[in-house]
Amino acid sequence: MIEKLAIIGVGLIGGSFAMALREAGMVREIIGVGRSAANLQEALKCGAIDRIAPNAAVAVQDAELVMLAVPVGQMAAVMQEIAPHLAAHTVVTDAGSTKGDVVALARRHLPQHLAGFVPGHPIAGAEKSGVGAANAGLFRNRQAVLTPLPETAATATSLVRAAWLACGARVAEMAPEEHDRIFAAVSHLPHLLAFALVDEIAARSNGKELFGYAAGGFRDFTRIAGSSPEMWRDICLANRDALLQELDAYQSQLVRLRALLEQADGAAMEQIFNHASQARNDWASQKND
Repeated sequence: MIEKLAIIGVGLIGGSFAMALREAGMVREIIGVGRSAANLQEALKCGAIDRIAPNAAVAVQDAELVMLAVPVGQMAAVMQEIAPHLAAHTVVTDAGSTKGDVVALARRHLPQHLAGFVPGHPIAGAEKSGVGAANAGLFRNRQAVLTPLPETAATATSLVRAAWLACGARVAEMAPEEHDRIFAAVSHLPHLLAFALVDEIAARSNGKELFGYAAGGFRDFTRIAGSSPEMWRDICLANRDALLQELDAYQSQLVRLRALLEQADGAAMEQIFNHASQARNDWASQKND
């Protein structure tokens, strides 16, 4: 039982984390902090939190668990604010989509609290943001990746692991660097591509006409372009080196396909499409098992 949970950033992820733990009966009191007064009032109304703290420093006092559910670009300021107010027993975790930068910030701003710091990343979300999009089942059967530091106490990792398991998630552990390499390929690059495609079409003189004829394929490919621009700006910049490598690899594949298209080499194109289709269907069947 977590006596007091502080959620810094009561949006989609922070709100869903709070709701899931409450539904699991794992928390007695939930304190919320955020930038939008209206969003916090909605969090109170829907039961995601029990009360609103005036700031993060007040929220974390005597908390057993603190969840930093803010965009990675805001992590430094939040860590600086809470550092002097963390109790020795307080465990701090985060939900950032990048881990190398978060770990570096923790070493800079929470040097006396690394034993209680457990970096994390729930692999769940939606194109909608805010606590209005939150739900207790968001993490059910989804992965939550933890990247504990060498200094992280086993008890701290165990508490965060137990919290994610209570949310219905499957928990994995890896090094921060491995996490960032993996998610540059399977998360950050797809978001970059979706934003780029929608922006390119919207900038055309006949953009409205093109959108008027767009159907399921365009909707499916670009769904994630409806995600928070601020959050994804921060993620891309935070994981810049790994993302640049993935972007170079993708551009090489596009150059290859362009050459085959120019040469009207249908056989080679079909071979690539067959390989991609099989890989995608294998992945989808595993996700549905």
